[in-house]
Amino acid sequence: MLGIRIRNRGHLPHWESEGGIYFVTFRLVDSLPQSELRELRRSDLVKPKEEQGLARKLEDFLDNGAGSCILRQPRFADIVASALKQFDGTRYRMFAWCVMPNHVHVVFQPLRGFDLAGILHAWKSFTGVEINRHLLRSGALWQKEYYDHLIRSGKQLQRAIRYTVENPRKAGMKEWPYVYASAEAFGGPANVDISISR
Repeated sequence: MLGIRIRNRGHLPHWESEGGIYFVTFRLVDSLPQSELRELRRSDLVKPKEEQGLARKLEDFLDNGAGSCILRQPRFADIVASALKQFDGTRYRMFAWCVMPNHVHVVFQPLRGFDLAGILHAWKSFTGVEINRHLLRSGALWQKEYYDHLIRSGKQLQRAIRYTVENPRKAGMKEWPYVYASAEAFGGPANVDISISR
């Protein structure tokens, strides 16, 4: 894996690396009140320790089910799940994903020639158009910004996969069907290079 790049696309910094594995959360546009957004935007550069606390606070808030939660409806959750599966193995390597009522978690690795921003844009653009078409409306479905964390160790990878897969249960959603973990996800990070050079 090549060196880390830090990019600022909007309000949150993004740590990226060619060949990197990411834990990403993206959410519906109405899932977080403005007061919470202001808290997340309070700094142009979030330190790694601070990043974890902010991410945890955001996740707790989202799990409480704010906003319209349209992804609770199977027809819309199916659209998102299908989009996540569509290019597994050709544009990215998928480790785990979970579609929640108002947000989505994904643990994946972009393959050569594809990058984090491009993959996220494709998922959000396609699903936004499809879901809006079903709802007979237009406009933003997803919040423009997303949270991403560059995985830096096997332990972090296992933690991200476990968090993603267990998220519905922790949010009180029994037998939620919109969860996936690859066969290798819990068998250990076999053939996964997560070493980062600086």
